[in-house]
Amino acid sequence: MTPMIRPAKESDVPAIVAVDIAAGRADVGNTRGLAASMKAAVADAACLLLVAEMPPGTTADGAHAVVAWAKTHWWDFADGAAPAGHYLAGITVLPAFRRRGLASELTEARLQWIWERADDAWYVVNARNQASLALHRKWGFREVGRGPGFHTVTFDGGEGVLLSAARPLRGRRVT
Repeated sequence: MTPMIRPAKESDVPAIVAVDIAAGRADVGNTRGLAASMKAAVADAACLLLVAEMPPGTTADGAHAVVAWAKTHWWDFADGAAPAGHYLAGITVLPAFRRRGLASELTEARLQWIWERADDAWYVVNARNQASLALHRKWGFREVGRGPGFHTVTFDGGEGVLLSAARPLRGRRVT
C-alpha cells in the first residue's frame, strides 16, 4: 500500500517526532526542541510541513501511521552567499519505508509548493552527502557555493553546499 502525502497538522507532531526517533535522528530524551520546531512549521504560512501516512487498517494497530515527513523553510534575510528565499529543509523516512520513492515524492511536492511562490528553490547539504546531491540533480539543482554553514545550518566534519533550482517552464513538470 502506498502512503498518502498531505500537509501536517499539529496533531501529527508526536508522530513526526517518533519517526525521527525511530530513524535515529532524534534522542528520546531530548525531543522538546524538535516538537516545538514542527509545531511552528505547521503554524507558519511561509513554510510547508508534509507527512506521508499509511491508510487506516494497514498498520499493526489499524490506525493511521506517519511513516515520513518533510518540510520547507523561508529565510527572510540573506546570510553570506545564501539568499533570502524558500529552502528545502528536513526530511526523514522510517527505515522500513526507504528505497520506495517516498523521499522523491515528498521533495517533488515541496518543490511544487515552493515554485508556486518563488522562481527559485534553495537547498543546503553536507558536501559528503553524495546520495542527497545526486537525488536533487534530477530537479535541476546546481551548486551555488560552499562554506562551513548557511543560515543556521552547520556541517559536521566538513563543508556545506548551497544549491539552487529554478522553477521549470510553465506546463512542464520536473521529474
